Amino acid sequence: MTQSLNILVTGASRGIGASILEALSGHNVVGHSSRGGDGLIAADLASPAVAEGLWSEALDRLGGRIDVLINNAGVFEAAPIDAPHEEWVALWERTMRVNLYASAELCRLAVRHFRERGSGGRIVNVSSRAAYRGDSPDHWHYAASKAGMAAMTKTIARAYAGEGIYAFAICPGFTVTGMVEEYVASRGGAAFLSDIPLGRPATTAEVAETARWLAVDAPASATGAVIDVNGASFVR
Repeated sequence: MTQSLNILVTGASRGIGASILEALSGHNVVGHSSRGGDGLIAADLASPAVAEGLWSEALDRLGGRIDVLINNAGVFEAAPIDAPHEEWVALWERTMRVNLYASAELCRLAVRHFRERGSGGRIVNVSSRAAYRGDSPDHWHYAASKAGMAAMTKTIARAYAGEGIYAFAICPGFTVTGMVEEYVASRGGAAFLSDIPLGRPATTAEVAETARWLAVDAPASATGAVIDVNGASFVR
């Protein structure tokens, strides 16, 4: 039987994050969202220096030990190139702050914690297929932030594998909670599905199960792996 682990999951109020909490039932899990509620730690990761407080509160709730960090929090907001320059820059800064910088801060705190304990630990970063194939003309910043997350994950894996610290990334494509048919219809129906060989978008439960496996069961030799969960809409 798998030992119960202490796990911090960011961005856990809905979608993939909420599904990850469900998939990790049986472990000691602390979730986070920007507004808190329902037992989640409140922390707006768009604000600098918030990540350290989030980590500290999670440690307190988990009795001073965290075994796994799952960075799922993120924003997907358009930044059209025709927007006023200051607005465009602000949108880039916000996206980088939430998607990459806050994740990096938490990864650093996790690595330091794992090293101090001397018993290793795991990091699972939820990136995106956009990290490899890019995104829409209004989302340069999103793709760049997720590419940074993937590169950061690989670097952590290479740097600390010998200390029992393992890092993995997941690259979902479109995901859906609930009724797939309604989601597909809202995206343009059959034309939308033509880009997904599987014939449907991934469910959040599928992404969550991938996160659970990486956090709990994946072999050590898989560290540094980036797993695509996108119905073969992008393959590398």
